[in-house]
Amino acid sequence: MIERNGPCWCGSGKKWKKCHYPNLPLSELSTQAKRYLKDFGIILKSAEQIEKIRAACQITAQILDELCKQAKAGVTTLELDQLSRKLHKEAGVIPATLGYGKPPYPMTICTSLNEVICHGIPDETPLKKGDILNIDASCILDGYFGDCSRMVAIGDVSLDKHLVMSVSLECLQRAIQVCKPGSPISAIGQAIEDYATSQGCSVVNQFVGHGVGLAFHEPPEIPHHYNQVQIPMAPGMIFTIEPMINAGVREGLIDPHDHWTVRTKDGKPSAQWEHTILITDEGREVLT
Repeated sequence: MIERNGPCWCGSGKKWKKCHYPNLPLSELSTQAKRYLKDFGIILKSAEQIEKIRAACQITAQILDELCKQAKAGVTTLELDQLSRKLHKEAGVIPATLGYGKPPYPMTICTSLNEVICHGIPDETPLKKGDILNIDASCILDGYFGDCSRMVAIGDVSLDKHLVMSVSLECLQRAIQVCKPGSPISAIGQAIEDYATSQGCSVVNQFVGHGVGLAFHEPPEIPHHYNQVQIPMAPGMIFTIEPMINAGVREGLIDPHDHWTVRTKDGKPSAQWEHTILITDEGREVLT
């Protein structure tokens, strides 16, 4: 989560609050927007902000489409990152992951292979038949963020890999269906864990979805497991839903060398699908 006094994502060297932090004069906010900002730190986006975030999300989804098409046997995940750099440059957008966090993330996408839950770093490992791969793409367009991910199966895959891919996608779709004004954030985790456990899978609870749009990660956090977050969804909220589903135990281990890659504790496969969601007056819109 970017702090207001932290360095801006753009590399200017200025604090975020003095650079790309959104200008939010309280006099122009609705009563509900003022309350959400004060009580939860959540920025309910304006119509103008929504349009710009939607554009960033659409470009991110287009980049992800192209990357998934090229994820084939024999292609390395590093080659996918090189393609990602080219696609971001051609689209005139900045890859949000590059240089993000501590230690700085070194690549423009995350490529999480087989037992990797999330944050897999592209390298010279060639994809092979039987692999499953999550590609997570994100971009910054004129200071606004988009974020999404998708699974790719490389040829025929084992039953447990097929299971986590299909369960994770169904979990995402069920979670999206409960999103509407007034529903508590906890409804998302309940929809996901209810289904995942019914299929004999587990839900990762070490990582969450998140608000996005004006920053890469902003309030609220979106747990994918059972939780008690009773913040009601409200029009103008934008966040990711990205359930990470494991074939075995839910626990993941962070790589002690790169400090990013997270693998399942038992070595069994994991899968994740992700969309950015806007809460509207009538329900929700999938921006990616």
